[in-house]
Amino acid sequence: MAPPPLLDRIGIPKALVFGYIGVLLFMVGDGVESGFIAPYMAGHGAGTEIHASYVITVYGITVMLASWLSGALSDLWGPRRVMQLGLAVWIVFDVLFLTLALGPQNYTLMLVFYGLRGFGYPLFAFGFLVWITATAPKARMGTAVGWFYVAFTGGLPTLGSLVAGVTNPWFGRFGTLWVALAIIAIGGACCLLGVRERTGFARLAPAEVRPVQSLLSSLSIAWTHPRVAVGCVVRIINTAPEFGFLVFLPTFFSQELGFGEGRWLTLLAVIYGTNVFCNLLFGAIGDRIGWRKTIATFGGLGCAVTTLALYFVPKAVGSHYWVAIVVGMLYGVTLAGFVSISALVPSLAPDNKGGAMALLNLGAGGAAFVGPAIVSIFLGPLGAGGVVFIFAGLYVVAALLTLYLKLPDDAAADAGGTPGAFGDGSPETVSTKVVDLDRGGAVPSA
Repeated sequence: MAPPPLLDRIGIPKALVFGYIGVLLFMVGDGVESGFIAPYMAGHGAGTEIHASYVITVYGITVMLASWLSGALSDLWGPRRVMQLGLAVWIVFDVLFLTLALGPQNYTLMLVFYGLRGFGYPLFAFGFLVWITATAPKARMGTAVGWFYVAFTGGLPTLGSLVAGVTNPWFGRFGTLWVALAIIAIGGACCLLGVRERTGFARLAPAEVRPVQSLLSSLSIAWTHPRVAVGCVVRIINTAPEFGFLVFLPTFFSQELGFGEGRWLTLLAVIYGTNVFCNLLFGAIGDRIGWRKTIATFGGLGCAVTTLALYFVPKAVGSHYWVAIVVGMLYGVTLAGFVSISALVPSLAPDNKGGAMALLNLGAGGAAFVGPAIVSIFLGPLGAGGVVFIFAGLYVVAALLTLYLKLPDDAAADAGGTPGAFGDGSPETVSTKVVDLDRGGAVPSA
């Protein structure tokens, strides 16, 4: 008997392989700017890092809305059409941002065009995620979504930062932004021209489901299943500091510590390269010792410690680059402790997993708003150190909230019922096929 093809062995649906490649390229292009866009806008029309953070906060609002809409619109229109819309939005508003806002240094238009561009990547990337969950075999669903995580986080900001480190010296930062647009276009074409699997071309929801009904059902779960709403808050805290750090850490590492932009971008790639690898590791740990325990201990409490270390240790020891590398890697490791949130939340609502994942998508997008918003509000009065303490405190809150996220079997055990064999979200308590959903989808935890 011939062995199965390589793609089948590693869990990538053959019909979607060009989609994975396209998402990786798209997110590389999106991630190119992540390590320098805030200080660059500050020096080209925004005036200060705080004003630049306002632009990124507006961007975060649209990312949050688009993350929520991606699942509902994919049900109504089909994932491919949602991806087309996301690609078009990104390209159109990025061109307008570069030519009419950033080039002429027009701050008002920066707010408008950069903000509207935020609708682009969630519609494109999370639309493809819905396509995966609608077509991948149930037996390999978790692995198929895991590869989506690798493509998404591998591009934003990991490989994107490395690309910027190479292209900035050649083309300058403004030229690099045009290079990023070209990479985005190539990734979009790879997905939309290369993937011919027909499920994603059509509406996924039943014909009787109306648009307003579809959108409202993805929100009503917040009060019908309050633990899912709490999980959404934990998901926001998961990556809110990550997005906030990208506002002020570029200046801290490249200028205050004197590393320069090139070594800062390398550091950023190392942090999230470590995170990509550890996402797979902590997924296995969560299955072994329990999802809640993993999230609360390694994710919440671990990130509280490493968040403080990421800023205050390099500040204390000065320009020792290897120290920054070590504490950066530790932050990337503990950030991966949250990866099981995408397994835990849908299991809290086994009767409406699709709605649970829609709310989790909202949390993922909300992080892109909350992190920069905290910086916008507190960087001026408290300084960078004060903002870091706020982020560390939020991680402690996330650890405490996670203790409330008990699965049905755990709640039954507390009430005197019979617990699952392993408890706390083990493979024997609930299925680890996270995205065996009603056309929902999972999102990267980091």
